[in-house]
Amino acid sequence: MARTHVGVTRREDGTIRIDDGPIRIDADSDPVAGSAARDDEVAGDPDFTRAVLDVAGAVLTWPVLGAPDPPSAEVHDRGRAQQWLWALYGERVATAVHDRTAAEPVGVRVAADPTDLAGSAARLALGHWAARWWPASYPDGIPALEQDVLGLELAALTHRCQQLFDDEGDQPDDCTAELIEEHRDALDPLIQWWRAAPQSADTARHLESVLRLIDHAADTIGLDGPALRHLRSSLHQRRPAGVPVDPGSLFARHGGGYALAAGETLVAGGRVIARGSGTNDWRRYPPGFVDAAEDAVSWTARALGAGRRIEVEVVAHTAAPAGVPLVAEVHVNGGPPNRVPLTRTDDRWTGRADLDPGLLGGTAPPRIEVGVLLPGFDPGPFDAGPFALGSGSDQVPGEDRARVARDAIRALARRRLNAAAEWLTYDPSPYDVSWGPFLAETVAAGPTGEDY
Repeated sequence: MARTHVGVTRREDGTIRIDDGPIRIDADSDPVAGSAARDDEVAGDPDFTRAVLDVAGAVLTWPVLGAPDPPSAEVHDRGRAQQWLWALYGERVATAVHDRTAAEPVGVRVAADPTDLAGSAARLALGHWAARWWPASYPDGIPALEQDVLGLELAALTHRCQQLFDDEGDQPDDCTAELIEEHRDALDPLIQWWRAAPQSADTARHLESVLRLIDHAADTIGLDGPALRHLRSSLHQRRPAGVPVDPGSLFARHGGGYALAAGETLVAGGRVIARGSGTNDWRRYPPGFVDAAEDAVSWTARALGAGRRIEVEVVAHTAAPAGVPLVAEVHVNGGPPNRVPLTRTDDRWTGRADLDPGLLGGTAPPRIEVGVLLPGFDPGPFDAGPFALGSGSDQVPGEDRARVARDAIRALARRRLNAAAEWLTYDPSPYDVSWGPFLAETVAAGPTGEDY
């Protein structure tokens, strides 16, 4: 990671902002105007384009669609943050943060030095992003990540990044023990993969690093059990020169595979008034509920005698749970929302509801908007106003901006899977510790993943 420069600005409320945005350094002008403009720009990005870590005294943020540069930081407790600031950004930035605490709220620009912790932290944040936002889709050909494999690598990375955390208990990303306990079923397959001589020597080193970090973390925390004892004994033995295996065959897929079922028509008969695709806003439901394809939500409006009915079909994620209150939100001609309960059957969520005939009357085609959400989880539809996405100058408003961002995330997932497939064949050099493939991506990119 090359040296870069960041701005360090103290706000009126006492928080300290570290980022690469514009700053004001003259006391006669608005001291935080540049930082405020940067805040507005960041706030306008959909949250699925950012990787975030809650650490001691601060929140760190990286743009997923950008290079793994030093993160932006919101420091709300300088005393707690000083334990990692120098190791993440270098001495100059740590000193600037210390100096800003007592200074007027004006910014300074200082050099941030590349550090090992910065690379590991970026990778940990990206792993948490993948656990939440990975755009798994059968129609789009993007396989789901094996969550147990990803969870164990996150445990290893969290242990490597322990300097970022303290004992205050307000950092949800400091969860090494919980991750090991939740995903320990993947330990034995990971050991088999490592002992079976992965096709890539770099993948073998990657596997061994993750396994040793998990072993050290479990020993430090005091975790025990048959799987962890097996891990320790395996690491103490000499690794045999085994034959390569397909890693996908070692891990059980959620749902036992994914095949689109034909299903049955929701309603037989009736006159079709209109049909179309809805909005698939990933923010409005938890991960693992809905296929990430842009056209995963479809609807049909029918006339049944004097009545009017809306039918909604949604392609389910491979791990979608049954029995949850997922609903479709239907707006007709800009009117108030109508909620349509959805039920999962095989590969689909389906639901239907009667609508006010007056909403679908007249000769003009109705304007129908359909989205999917989980009540109680839904933050509301994305509406950030017009912003420019990326380095171009075109202004992209509201939901169009979110759709462009979703397309960019799908393209990122495909690039990462292609890179992971190459990792199986030959060793790239140098190994990019922060942006290289996760083990779960290597599993997904193998022959089993290609058949997804």
